[in-house]
Amino acid sequence: MDNFNGLGMNLGNLSRLSKAKTRSISAENPKGEKGKGAMAKVGEGIASPCARDLGQGWKVNPYVVIEAGKTKELADITGSGAIQSMWFAGTLNRDLILRFYWDGQKQPSVEVPLADFFSCHWVSPSTTSPGQDPAVRITSLPVVVNPNKGLNCYWEMPFRKNCRITLENIGPKDKYTIYYQINYTLTEVPADCAYFHAQFRRVNPLPYKQEYVIVDGIKGSGQYVGTSMGWGINNNGWWGEGEIKFFMDGDLKFPTICGTGTEDYFCGSYNFENQETHRYQTFSTPYAGLAQVLPPDIAYRPGQRFGLYRWHIADPVRFEKNLKVTIQALGWQGPRYLPLQDDIASVAYWYQTEPHAKFPPLPAVNKLVIKPLVIGKPKPEKKAGK
Repeated sequence: MDNFNGLGMNLGNLSRLSKAKTRSISAENPKGEKGKGAMAKVGEGIASPCARDLGQGWKVNPYVVIEAGKTKELADITGSGAIQSMWFAGTLNRDLILRFYWDGQKQPSVEVPLADFFSCHWVSPSTTSPGQDPAVRITSLPVVVNPNKGLNCYWEMPFRKNCRITLENIGPKDKYTIYYQINYTLTEVPADCAYFHAQFRRVNPLPYKQEYVIVDGIKGSGQYVGTSMGWGINNNGWWGEGEIKFFMDGDLKFPTICGTGTEDYFCGSYNFENQETHRYQTFSTPYAGLAQVLPPDIAYRPGQRFGLYRWHIADPVRFEKNLKVTIQALGWQGPRYLPLQDDIASVAYWYQTEPHAKFPPLPAVNKLVIKPLVIGKPKPEKKAGK
């Protein structure tokens, strides 16, 4: 039997020993070196005033500060292995852009606002508006969000030569405090392991009768493993009639895979509606969720916002040459459908071979802004005969 390499960890193989080396990067050990954690001295670390009576080894440098317009390199790992988990805390908004580079690639394979990477789509530095609420809770297999803004990721991300992770502050004036822990293993990576990718997009508002593009231009061999979406509606009524479509390996006008409705794709049913309260019912499960509804105490009103995720862990969408994924913004104005012009943001997650196609540019910083939540009043229904 081949030696176990320490990858693909689960309850069924936790008893197996391997020669994999466990390492971890944080502000207290920025290079993940063996025996070199918590070495900052008072006067050198960022939290020196707090540790002045305790000295070296007592939480002298637990976080970093990223100034406006600056990029902080969080990790630069040499060798073969895989990221196995990550944790972030601190400022949570779209000013901070997370990027991953595999094996010396110049173009990032992951380029996503930090909050959106963890499926927290409706947050900003200000919490004065319920539309900017950081209190989303997610309990899924690859992404977990705990109180208070505890961001956790368990996507396995293999690399063969190098892994580089950066966090850029694209904001115009603020500096942000970030705590982080990046846990990885150094080990042999099988030849058939592909590289992790994630891409962010946002359109506000979506042009009339135009399908929202979750991702396009993927070239190579791989498998699509997840979708996270922030959806803000601009109309009365139900908004989730739209179908998701996967165009793969040369599909042109018609896709190979076509869903039957937005709530169906995210593993819900019939408007996500609680039949007792007639309000949207949030849920968070290992594979799918409607994790956030803002505000939670109304339904079918313009201005509401939703946070959704769907992980293709048990059912990855495999492609050999190329892939494009779209979803329709389609409401219901009985007895017919109504094309919508909503505020939609998304993150697509997939594994593929390198090199990958260059990502489209991120939206400009002013195009990432989340405006205060404004809920419209429902339009009065016309009376019969009027």
